[in-house]
Amino acid sequence: MAEGPQQFIYFLRPKRLEMLTKGPTAEEARVQMEHGNYLEGLAAQRVVMLAGRTTNNDETTVGVVIVHAPDQAAAQGIMERDPFVKSGLMSATLFPFDVAYRAE
Repeated sequence: MAEGPQQFIYFLRPKRLEMLTKGPTAEEARVQMEHGNYLEGLAAQRVVMLAGRTTNNDETTVGVVIVHAPDQAAAQGIMERDPFVKSGLMSATLFPFDVAYRAE
């Protein structure tokens, strides 16, 4: 068993593409704000290493979140508490991940 935090990555995909192409509904905008606040809070705690999304607005768009967690179950919980995932507005898939290179 690995000691200390491990890294995990999850990918987010919108279930309604029009949220990106035509703009979010009021509910989607509210959840998007909660999502941003959630990730910002986790980044301040050094749980989220990196978060962002591709800038294309088609069916290949993807959001990416890299997290530090003690194990896969903890990382799964972080992902499932993400407001976009919790609300059902986005689907998410989690993978173990290792950062090979990082600029300091």
